[in-house]
Formats: sequence, C-alpha cells, structure tokens
Amino acid sequence: MSILILIILGYLIGSFPSALIVGKIGYGVDIREHGSGNLGGTNTFRSIGKTAGIIVLTADILKGSLAAALPFLTGVGNEYALIAGIPAVIGHCYPVFAGFRGGKAVATSAGVLFFVAPLLTLSALVVFVITLYISKYVSLSSILAALWAHTYAIIWSDKPLAFATFLLVVFILYRHRQNLERIMDGSERKVGWI
Repeated sequence: MSILILIILGYLIGSFPSALIVGKIGYGVDIREHGSGNLGGTNTFRSIGKTAGIIVLTADILKGSLAAALPFLTGVGNEYALIAGIPAVIGHCYPVFAGFRGGKAVATSAGVLFFVAPLLTLSALVVFVITLYISKYVSLSSILAALWAHTYAIIWSDKPLAFATFLLVVFILYRHRQNLERIMDGSERKVGWI
C-alpha cells in the first residue's frame, strides 16, 4: 500500500462524522445547528447529553487509533502510523462527509497518539483532567494537554513524534483560537460537573 493511499484512507476514516450521525439517528438533531455547531464531543455533551457525548467521544478517539493502526493492519509497518493518523485529525476537523464542518481535533488526536505512544497520551490525559478541575475550561485543558504531549515527545527525544505533536499543537491552537479569545474576555463557557 502506498503512502498516498494511507493518507487518503486516514483522512476518510477521520471524516466519519460521529456527532452528526449520533445526533441525527439517535436524537433527530443536527448537532451543527446547536451549541457551538462543532461536530465534536464537547458540543455533543452540551447540546444532546452525556450518553451521546460519551458515544461521540469514544468514536472520535477510535477513528484516530484506527487510522494510525492502518499501516500495522495492512502490513506496511508501524513507522507509518503518524503518516496515516495525522490526516485523520484533518478529516475530523474538515470532514468530506459533513460539508467540511467538523470538530476541534482533540479526541481524534488523542486516538492517534494513544496508538503510537500510550504513556504519552495517558500523561496528557492527567494534564487535561487537572487543568479542567482547576480552570473548568475544556478548551484550555485541551490546549495544555496538547502542549504537554509535545513537551513529552521532546523530553524523550522522539523526533518523528515531536514533529507530529508540534503539528497537532498548532492545529489545536488554530481550532481553539475563538475559545482563547473568549477565555481572555471572560465569556468562555465553563463546565459545572467537575
């Protein structure tokens, strides 16, 4: 299997619009017309509820892991996991199956990283939970977890992983730019369950 096919398949897997499908089939709702309009777990939690949010979050993580696993599953080799995984993140954010309106990259990124570096991902999850407990901001917690993942990769001198996490940090920051503006002006929504 060529690298180009891996990239295309990774993107298509990432494009699977979990939130849109769960919203429409399970609840008769187009999630893009509610809350932030994003096809991600956070908006699903807030707009439809906990059960739907958990399903979407799980699906978004799994599609990242599945895309990263493609090289292993097809016998190409694990060293190409990030090459197949990063396009899945792009697909999640700009899904061809949902008018290129998707989520904010966090859950699918976590899925990719979990397949490639589970300890890194678990440590980033700890950062996410601690930040969320202190700040109550999902967006800020996601950004700091991504920054930690990149720092972790640098500390362990894993150059391919450091490059991939750098790309993910830039992408996550870009996708959360409006959230950062709202945090600065005090209008960003906080969670009340932690």
